[in-house]
Amino acid sequence: MQRCLNLAQLGAGKVAPNPMVGAILVYGDRIIGEGYHQEYGKAHAEVNCIGSVRPDDRPLIPKSTLYVSLEPCAHFGKTPPCADLVIKQKIPRVVVGCRDPFEQVNGKGIEKLEAAGVEVIPGMLEEDCRMLNRRFFGFHTLRRPYVVLKWAQTADGRIAAAPLTNGQPERLLISNACSNRLVHRWRSEEVGILVGTNTALLDDPGLTTRLWPGSNPVRLVIDMDLKLPGHLQLFNSDAPTVVFNLHKHSLPFDNISPGLLRENGISYYQVSSNTSLVPQLMNALYRLNILSVLVEGGGRLLQSIIDEGLWDEARIITNETLTIGKGLPAPALKNQKLRQAFMLGADQVKIYANQNMQTS
Repeated sequence: MQRCLNLAQLGAGKVAPNPMVGAILVYGDRIIGEGYHQEYGKAHAEVNCIGSVRPDDRPLIPKSTLYVSLEPCAHFGKTPPCADLVIKQKIPRVVVGCRDPFEQVNGKGIEKLEAAGVEVIPGMLEEDCRMLNRRFFGFHTLRRPYVVLKWAQTADGRIAAAPLTNGQPERLLISNACSNRLVHRWRSEEVGILVGTNTALLDDPGLTTRLWPGSNPVRLVIDMDLKLPGHLQLFNSDAPTVVFNLHKHSLPFDNISPGLLRENGISYYQVSSNTSLVPQLMNALYRLNILSVLVEGGGRLLQSIIDEGLWDEARIITNETLTIGKGLPAPALKNQKLRQAFMLGADQVKIYANQNMQTS
């Protein structure tokens, strides 16, 4: 099962809104086939695993055990049910990491296999399997995207310098080149990336993965009064952009996938008011099929999400050699539990989980 998880991880950033899944086929003490879900809309792990078996080993399939990190699907989606393939191949035993929370599966795959006489052994490395697909599990159990907060701060807890005499903030580079590259890797692993109006206007971020070989996330920006100028990088053709605002509505809301969004360029999603904005955003992102979102600022937006309790991870980069005195204070986390900490040069990276969220 650990091998299944290692294979599944290879699909990170490429399969959403589907889960990452790995599978291996074992005869005796020998792996005769293995595969993983490589790209959204294409073959699932079980299909790739069985398809990888060499011709000389194919007679061994009905005598082998299939290990798969997530319950085989039992419905027709973009591909046929994997449970049917297992039955057709007469595989006698299937070891499953964890059940699939998607309502069209959620135990139905296991039931179909058992009804056909297949021995199913569930719950192998279950917590590890759930952790790998925490975005997918959170999306389907909480009905909102998996939310990852990210910011860089100085050693004295500032995320931006104080304004200059002309009212504009001083440009402040906090994190180093290695940390910046890591952030671009993080971007490639999430479906969407969210910023507020001031961050878009003052920093003019591109919000792409130009420092990492991965897919660009869908760019999400809050611009209530549609005051952001069109020359900003957010509105170029490098990635699709969705603008949340009070005035303009152009998105159809049903059955939208990230794949479809990538063809739309700039789109608009109208919210009702400035009040209760964060829950509205979460509902909108769920309806847009945005499985996960990386929130990169600004401080007001980050704190609002923290105060609502609607976050799953927080990733904080601290330059331990930089102090600036006056400046914009970093957000204050609540209910956090440290999951990981490491150094990249002078930058300390800490990753926290929201201990109130079971999917974390």
